[in-house]
Amino acid sequence: MRLDFFPEDVKPHIIPKVEGDLYYKCLGCSAQYSIEKLLYVCPSCNQVLLIHDRNASSLKKISGIVWQKIFDFRKLLKIPALKGIYRYHEFIGSCIPLESIVYLGEGHTPVVEANERLKGQVGLRFFYKNDGQNPSASFKDRGMASAISSIKYLIDQNLVSDVIAVCASTGDTSAAAALYASYLSPLIKSAVLLPHKKVTSQQLSQPLGSGAHVFEIPGVFDDCMKIVEHLSTQYSVVLLNSKNAWRILGQESYSYEIAQDFEWDMKNKVVVVPIGNAGNISAVMNGFIKFYEADIIDSLPKIIGVQSEHADPVFKYYLEPDEAKRKFIPMDTKPSVAQAAMIGNPVSMPRVVKIAEKYNSLAGHPQVFFVQVTEQSIMDWQLIANKNGHIACTQGGECLAGLVKALEINIVHKGETAILDATAHAIKFSEFQDLYFKSKLPKAYEIEPDPANINLPSFIQPDNPNLTPSQEKRLGEKDFQLFVKDISEKIAKRLNLKASL
Repeated sequence: MRLDFFPEDVKPHIIPKVEGDLYYKCLGCSAQYSIEKLLYVCPSCNQVLLIHDRNASSLKKISGIVWQKIFDFRKLLKIPALKGIYRYHEFIGSCIPLESIVYLGEGHTPVVEANERLKGQVGLRFFYKNDGQNPSASFKDRGMASAISSIKYLIDQNLVSDVIAVCASTGDTSAAAALYASYLSPLIKSAVLLPHKKVTSQQLSQPLGSGAHVFEIPGVFDDCMKIVEHLSTQYSVVLLNSKNAWRILGQESYSYEIAQDFEWDMKNKVVVVPIGNAGNISAVMNGFIKFYEADIIDSLPKIIGVQSEHADPVFKYYLEPDEAKRKFIPMDTKPSVAQAAMIGNPVSMPRVVKIAEKYNSLAGHPQVFFVQVTEQSIMDWQLIANKNGHIACTQGGECLAGLVKALEINIVHKGETAILDATAHAIKFSEFQDLYFKSKLPKAYEIEPDPANINLPSFIQPDNPNLTPSQEKRLGEKDFQLFVKDISEKIAKRLNLKASL
């Protein structure tokens, strides 16, 4: 759409200006550092960082109503850099020129309302936001688009060169990192560390296909993360895990999209996310805070973080009602079908604590909650959701199980509307569905398949083996017609079909 077609109050702001003054700020000692350095933790106290904008107050010079119009009209632009998460450029990476932005089709994933039957089973109105429809089939692309764009910016400014990007992963991060790095090859090369035999074959194939160096490490994700952290402190590499504060900025787009999808009305809304490494829930909260402070939304939605009982250190931390007595204790995880969330020592835990405190303070009452669910409920609810038209991964099942639990314990009420995060495409975790259907899930998962949820193919063959076609041996016309009639009648009987008149 041509710029002269836009309303006068929107026209000056449609193409964002590069005028942000971003810097890293330590969550521990509040020290500040230039974004022109590759930093992941504070050099002084080793605490994690967040990115702030010294010019953030200028965002308030534009009214919330006009911001809404800006974002709505930006939908009409055909500029690739503004089609994805950078539609919200001023709130994500206001110092990044449009020519440095890497866009692979991420963001603006669909929000799909549950059908009446599923809403009836759960007990309230809810939607899935299908982040599995991002380019690498998971929500990680949001943060990766931001992180890789920040690296492209540094490359374009001749501040870095010959970049080696590394990450630890349970599958989704490695897929996103390898994909986005490969787009900028040979400027960026990527290496990913995965826990051996704890990543699905579908997820393993993704970084391999993108050309990354893939290293499988004994142990679990937390062990891989420690190695990556060591590499980032001892060698000149770019860390692409959510310890990278640019990742958090990109994932804030999830909040902005929800606000826009629901016409900026966040009253009586509930946003449910799995916790995992805690970067996403930190970003979701921070995104809503930014829009609230800019008057783009006038209320903060309820946030519910969900953890499996096999990996629930954040849930246990918040079990203590007295903030002064809370103590975070990392845990050894047990096997979980919500594999991407199977993390016992989330690196963004300090962000969760700090941002949740501010979120609740701005809301004027507790508005951030944490629930624990069983592995059984995760798997069962994922299958039930997908039998009703969704493409939720096991983490999406974890969210739905968490919503059901929150409703049971009166954190959520029937008059509210929930938005659930389906973090990845169901195909990425189809191995767990297969094991469930075949009743072959190892005992460590503590899941007993419900026969009502099992669905297996039926092999239909003719009574006469001589009427069996194959690719190598085709049947004659007469025999083939007998084969078609025989198989059709068997299928009709199974389906209880009635003959047409």
